[in-house]
Amino acid sequence: MNVITKIRDKHNLIFKLAVVAFLAALIAWLLPYYHVNANRVNAFSAVWNADDLVLEHDFFIRKTTAELNREKMQLQATNASVFEENEPEIRRMDSLSNSLKSKGLNQKRLAAFLDTIRLKGIIEQLDKPPVNLLVFKNGIYEKQLYGNFFTIQSAIQYIEKGLKTLTPISKREWIGYLGVQFIYSPQRTQLLAEERLSAISVYRCFYPKGNVLVKQGEPLNNEKRFLINNYIYQLQSISGLSFWQFLCKWAFVSLLLLVLVLYLYFFRKPFFGNNLQFIFLFICLLVMVWCCHLVSAYNLYLNALPYVMLPVLIRIFYDSRTALFTYLIAILLAAFFQADKLQFIMVQLVVGIITLFSIAEIKRRTQLINAFLISLFLYVFTFFTYQIAFEAASVAFKLWSYLPFIISSVLLLLSFPIIYSIEKVFRFNSDFTLLELSDLNHPLLRELSDKTPGTFQHSLQVANLAEEAIYYMGGNTLLVRTGALFHDIGKLKNAKYFTENQGSNRNLHDDLEPEESAKIIIGHIITGIEIARQYKLPEQIIDFIRTHHGTTSVGYFLNLYKKAHGNQTLDEQKFKYPGPIPFSKETAVLMLADGVEAASRSLKVHDALSINDLVDQIVDYKIQQNQFINSDITFKDITLIRKIFKRRLMNIYHVRIEYPR
Repeated sequence: MNVITKIRDKHNLIFKLAVVAFLAALIAWLLPYYHVNANRVNAFSAVWNADDLVLEHDFFIRKTTAELNREKMQLQATNASVFEENEPEIRRMDSLSNSLKSKGLNQKRLAAFLDTIRLKGIIEQLDKPPVNLLVFKNGIYEKQLYGNFFTIQSAIQYIEKGLKTLTPISKREWIGYLGVQFIYSPQRTQLLAEERLSAISVYRCFYPKGNVLVKQGEPLNNEKRFLINNYIYQLQSISGLSFWQFLCKWAFVSLLLLVLVLYLYFFRKPFFGNNLQFIFLFICLLVMVWCCHLVSAYNLYLNALPYVMLPVLIRIFYDSRTALFTYLIAILLAAFFQADKLQFIMVQLVVGIITLFSIAEIKRRTQLINAFLISLFLYVFTFFTYQIAFEAASVAFKLWSYLPFIISSVLLLLSFPIIYSIEKVFRFNSDFTLLELSDLNHPLLRELSDKTPGTFQHSLQVANLAEEAIYYMGGNTLLVRTGALFHDIGKLKNAKYFTENQGSNRNLHDDLEPEESAKIIIGHIITGIEIARQYKLPEQIIDFIRTHHGTTSVGYFLNLYKKAHGNQTLDEQKFKYPGPIPFSKETAVLMLADGVEAASRSLKVHDALSINDLVDQIVDYKIQQNQFINSDITFKDITLIRKIFKRRLMNIYHVRIEYPR
C-alpha cells in the first residue's frame, strides 16, 4: 500500500520521466549507428575540408547491373572464333611433300609450293570470315588474322599461278595434295566465350583497409566524389546496431536529457510543473535529431539545417536561459552526424549564442529578420576564421563552402509560420501574440473603455505599476502588462456596482444586503473568465483574472455584515474570492499592483506619508493572508516592489518630496 501511495503521490514526476525515457529511445534509434568520420559530398564540394579519410575496412565498388550488361555485350561483340589443328591432314600433307621431293623436277617444284602453303596453313573457309580468330595449338590460344591463312580456294589459285611455266600436271592430281589444316571448333569457341564471361569482375575497383581515400584539402573531381559517397554508403550498409549498443546509446541520451530535466526542476519550476511546456522542449530535441537523420540519409547539406531556429523558437515561448540550455544539448546530439564534430560544435555554439542575445528581449517581428542577418554574418565570419586557423585554409576561399550557411540562415525566416503553428497546436503564447492582445484597440479593451471607463483607467494604471516592478525584478513584462489590461473585464457586467464606475451617482450597494453585494463583487472573477473564453483569450491571461484577488476577503462588506449581525454565526466563505492564489512572479505582482492602485484612489490626501503607509499596509496584508506561498517571489522582491510602487504612485499624484530644512 505504501508503494502504491508513493506512486500516486509522484505520478506526475513518473509520467515526465517515462516520457523522457521514451523520447530518449527514439533519439538513440535515430542517431548514427556507426562512427561518422566523413560526410557525403555533392557537385558543389570542390575541396575535401575534413581530416584525411582513412578506410576502416576493405573497400570495393560494385559495378551496376547496367555496367555489367554493357561489358558483357561488348565482350560478346569481340568474341573470337577458335580453330584447332586438323592433325590427320597435317601429317598427310607432310608425307606427300616429302615423297614429291624425291621425284621429277615438276614434282619437286610442286613440293616447294606445298611446303609454302603448309607452313602458312590452310584454314577452313566459313560463309562469314571471323574478325577475331584464335588458333588452339599445343594447348595454347594464339591470336591470328584470318587473312594470314590460305583457304582451299586461295591455295589452288596460288599453285596455278606458280605452275604456269611448268609441265602441266593434272589439276585433280595436285588438288588432292591439299588439305584443311585448321578447322573451326564451335565447342572451343563456346567454352572460351563462357570463360571470358565468367571472368568478368562484379567490382569496379578495390582499396584495402588503412588506405587514405582522400586527403584534407585535396581537390575533388567526379571520381573522388563517387568514391567518397560509395564508401560512406557501404559503411552504413555493413554497420549494424546491436542490442547492447542501442542500450548504451539510450542510456547516454537519457543522461543528456536528464541534465535538462534537472535544470528545469531546480531553476525553472513553472516550466517543470507544466506538462505541455515540459514535453515541448524534448519534442524540439527529437525533431532536431530527426531532421539531421533525414538530411543525412538523403545526402543533403547537414550544415544547411537551421540549427539556430531552435533557440529562437524556445526563446519566443520560454526565456533566454532555457533556450540556451536546450540549444547546448541539441548541438551535442546533432554533432554525432558530423565528421568534424569540433568544428560543428564551435561554429554552431558561437552563432547560436550570439543570435540568441540579439533577441533576448524580442518585441517586434522585425527582430527575426535582424537575427537572420546576424546569424548569416556570424556563420561566414566564424567558419572563415576557424578554417584559416585550424583546418584547410583553401576551403575558406571557396564560395561553395558558405552555401549551406546561407541556406541555414534563410531558413531561419521560417520561424514566422512555425511560431504561429506552435501557438495553435500547443496553445502557447508568444510575445507577438501578447503584443497584439495588449493593443488598446483590441475589441474587448475597446468595450471596456466605452462601458467601464473607470475600470479601464484603473487597468491601465495597474499595468504600468506591474510592468515597472517586473522590469526591475526580472520577468515577462509583456505578459504582466497584458494580464493587467484584461484582469477586470468581468466588471463589464454590473459595472455600476464598482466604485470606479459610479461617479457622483449614489452607491447601488446601499439597497443591498452585504452578502448580496459581496456576491456581485466576487462574481466579476467568474464573469471575467467567461468573457475571456468567449473572446478566446489565452489561458495565461485568464490566470491573471483568476488570481488577482487570490483567496482574500471582500473586507468592506464583511465588516458591514459583522456590524449588522453582531455575534451571529458567520460563513466567511461567502465573502471570500474563489482563488486560486498567485502561482508565478507575474500574477503575484499584479495582485499587489491591483490592490495598491485601487486603494490609492480612496486616499483623501495623496502625500508621501500616506502613500508610504498605504503601500506597506496592502503588501503586509497580502503576505499575512498567505497569498504568495505558491509564487516564486522573495523578500528582496517584496522590498523592491514596495519601493517601485511608492515612487510610481507619488509620480501619478504629483507628490513632492519634502526636503529637511
